[in-house]
Amino acid sequence: MPGDLDLVTFGQRLRHLRRSRNMTLSELGERVGRAPSQLSLLENGKREPKLSLLTALAKALDVSVEELLSRQPPTRRAQLEIALEEAQRDPLYQSLNLPHLKVGKRVPNDVLEHIVGLYEELKRRAAKPTTTPEEARRANADLRRLMSERDNYFPEIEQAAQQTLDAVGYRGGALSQGMILSMVAHHGFTLRYVPDLPRSVRSVTDTRNRRIYLRRESLGMHTPRTILLQTLGHFVLGHTPPRDFADFLRQRVEANYFAAAVLIPESTAVPFLSDAKRARDLSVEDLRDVYAVSYEMAAHRFTNLATRHLDLVCHFIRNDETGIIYKAYQNDGLIFPTDDTGAIEGQRLCRYWSGRQVFASPDRYSIYYQYTDKPNGTHWCVAHVDPSRERNFAITLGVPYKESRWFRGRETTNRTKSQCPVGECCVRPPSELAARWEGNVWPSARAHSHVLAALPTGQFPGVDETDVYTFLEKYEIS
Repeated sequence: MPGDLDLVTFGQRLRHLRRSRNMTLSELGERVGRAPSQLSLLENGKREPKLSLLTALAKALDVSVEELLSRQPPTRRAQLEIALEEAQRDPLYQSLNLPHLKVGKRVPNDVLEHIVGLYEELKRRAAKPTTTPEEARRANADLRRLMSERDNYFPEIEQAAQQTLDAVGYRGGALSQGMILSMVAHHGFTLRYVPDLPRSVRSVTDTRNRRIYLRRESLGMHTPRTILLQTLGHFVLGHTPPRDFADFLRQRVEANYFAAAVLIPESTAVPFLSDAKRARDLSVEDLRDVYAVSYEMAAHRFTNLATRHLDLVCHFIRNDETGIIYKAYQNDGLIFPTDDTGAIEGQRLCRYWSGRQVFASPDRYSIYYQYTDKPNGTHWCVAHVDPSRERNFAITLGVPYKESRWFRGRETTNRTKSQCPVGECCVRPPSELAARWEGNVWPSARAHSHVLAALPTGQFPGVDETDVYTFLEKYEIS
């Protein structure tokens, strides 16, 4: 007997098949040797049938057991009745203190359409409105502090990733596409590539039919296999619809961590990095090449493993060419520029930091090394520009000066001095330029779009639910 049988849908299918054959409960009961009252409990979704009874019912109705167990409601009417039954079980609906509505044959379909539609609107309005940009930045700052406190290492996600790898027989090296598809199948999903995925999503998962939809092309810095593993991560880690923006952000970070832990497994990456440290030849690019991932993923994955396994503190930054920070992490004491909420994202890096200097190097797409003298000490950094179709981002991994001895590129002569984020440094233009131009310039600002800007309301901020539902409706019948 399938453990995930939807009793309500099963009952609707049983009733539909019985009525379509002009059969009463008593007549069906006689054929399968059961009392009509027992069959009524099945049709009302109140009892789970045993396998022997399922076989007898299928034979009596002249259908296969598979058809009887299909998760697809047999008619639009049945779909509405199921939706209403599920709605009335929802605590949100029950909080209205309305009497339970039993749907009889005489209740018109349009009445059910109205009730179900009102319930969906009730759910939408009850979903916590998207936080303000200030609240979103605070939530992100809180999450970043947690990551620093845990040295960006989450053993429970590492364990979930390793269990998935073990299930498909992973032994080492870069994961093949076949192995990734085996992981998807192991967790009960199928994959379908489509050209018309809604623009507001990276993937869509039909949880009823256990089907994941993806585009074949990369999205920003994310390859299809990365997006696939991030999507799978939500289900492996037991995520439920996010309660608020902070929960949404936490789930996204955890799913990203899971994908990286699968693509760069702890079991093989730690020995590889430990050998490189002993040889004083640690490098992000080697980690990238061995596991066939992006430079950004390799650098960020390094932060997961560095403190726990290599006894190294470090920092990570992702910024655009203008210096705007999109992602950052540190447990090495580096002081980032922040706003009054403590948020880093959206702030501008000092122009003398390696994440800015790499764009001015003779070959911006080569690996760039630099020492930077800061008020609280000197840091060694390696920066690399990850090109994309939309815009270029610099990825920086850095450590305190004393730890540079373990890394390739430590012999660099590139050196700058920065007083940021304290002191004047580059926050204000040089005094000579300011004296000449201040009050004589009117720049037309370019609007910035950022992940922590205000997003539309809903459980999944920024997702157009109408587009998603229309998309699934299209592929449901194909």
